[in-house]
Amino acid sequence: MPTAAIKICGISTPVALEAAIRARADYAGFVFFPKSPRNVTPAQAAELAVRAKGWIARVGLFVDADDATLAEAVEAADLDVLQLHGKETPERAAQLRARFGLQVWKALPVASADDVERARVYAGAVDLLLFDAKTPADALPGGMGLSFDWSLVAGWKGATAWGLAGGLTPDNVAEALAMTQAPLVDTSSGVESAPGVKDEDKIAAFCAAVRRT
Repeated sequence: MPTAAIKICGISTPVALEAAIRARADYAGFVFFPKSPRNVTPAQAAELAVRAKGWIARVGLFVDADDATLAEAVEAADLDVLQLHGKETPERAAQLRARFGLQVWKALPVASADDVERARVYAGAVDLLLFDAKTPADALPGGMGLSFDWSLVAGWKGATAWGLAGGLTPDNVAEALAMTQAPLVDTSSGVESAPGVKDEDKIAAFCAAVRRT
């Protein structure tokens, strides 16, 4: 099985970005969501993007953002991917893919087999589905360190590429990959020492654990 692609999400400092690059992660995630402890402004993202250029692909995470917010972030951070983490419909996702000409990923909260089945409505509208843990109604939509029953997506076959997120850490990512055969894994809180504070050693350990599988 090819090695899974790696995304380190919630990067907000040059130190964290450099750690992801050194560890040979494939994607750096910048969160454009003010309620998140990992939020970056367009100006902060622009500085990070200069360092990232040529080394790691840049993913912008948005939660039900309007077109103006998206456009500002795309230009500032020279984004490669839009990751939609709210209640965006397939129609909205397809609209954004057409407007910006970028890959669009859709994060889908999972707690049951029905949640996984609903992913199929995004076929043709997005480039990748990211199966993530469903969080409580009053909580942030991601980055909470919660996981779900990985057997629900074990060897998932659909018309759309997919990845696995939700509570992945250096200690459990190998098990998650063995069970699911996920082509991509995404971590945020799993490589932090505190909410929003990335740990260089954990980033390195996470990437190493993925490549040992």
